[in-house]
Amino acid sequence: MIRIGTAGFSYPTGAGKWTGVFYPKGVDPLSFYAHFFDMVEINNTFYRPPDASVTRAWVSKTPDDFLFAVKLFQKFTHPKMFEEATGEAAAVIAADYEEFDRGIEPLAAAGKLGPLLAQFPASFKRDDASIHHLEKLLDRFSRRQVVVELRHRSWTEDDSVAKLLAAHEASWVHIDEPKFRTRIRDVPEVGPVGYFRFHGRNAKDWWRGDRETRYNYLYSPGEMADLTQDVVAVADAARSTHVAFNNHYRAKAVANALEMRVLLGQEVPDDIPEPLLAEYPDLARLIKSEASER
Repeated sequence: MIRIGTAGFSYPTGAGKWTGVFYPKGVDPLSFYAHFFDMVEINNTFYRPPDASVTRAWVSKTPDDFLFAVKLFQKFTHPKMFEEATGEAAAVIAADYEEFDRGIEPLAAAGKLGPLLAQFPASFKRDDASIHHLEKLLDRFSRRQVVVELRHRSWTEDDSVAKLLAAHEASWVHIDEPKFRTRIRDVPEVGPVGYFRFHGRNAKDWWRGDRETRYNYLYSPGEMADLTQDVVAVADAARSTHVAFNNHYRAKAVANALEMRVLLGQEVPDDIPEPLLAEYPDLARLIKSEASER
């Protein structure tokens, strides 16, 4: 099964906001989003551990077959960023894991917990210390399905890391981003779960842009065809497959995610918001073409 959605669902402010493009004013974002997609990647858990009262509310707003992939807290994967943001030392203790696990338990109890995403920065290079850190993280979350996003090419220099992930039944995240010299290459198809994150290819703003402009990129029809082929190739061997579009500026992720659903022959609701179709004519043409073939 291939589930397709976006990285995050709430972008209410800034130049890249979704309100007026995807969300009509006054709607509950998650309930509206879940009408079009069957999974979402939760990113706000990167900035603070989830609260059980919040995750219980997510459960109540989504259909029974909806899944939440949850990004791990930055203290686990980005200690320097955590220290800069909080002024606290990023020494991880057992209570940190327990707090995070309590927060996601309502999702697990409802059968709506997808993979936990351990996203590491491009500066996280392979050495003995980082391998130990990764192994400890996988051990701590061993009762959950974990997918790992590693970005530096040193992680694929041999198959030892792939073997480490396989031993923990963890999966390697397949990513699409601008092609930099140090980027990871030839990610092995390892793990029971196929997991894709499509960040866009905005090389110009990747390092100098902010959290919005970095992801201001719309995949073209040709690029979408190639990405869809990549997803299908992995899905043929995986137990389940999840796709999260992270090119979120002005709901570009929504447009591309809907396009991929159509390309895969998945049923798409016929009430896609008109402003989204007007802003992204490639999506509108694809929807129109699909409708004419029914």
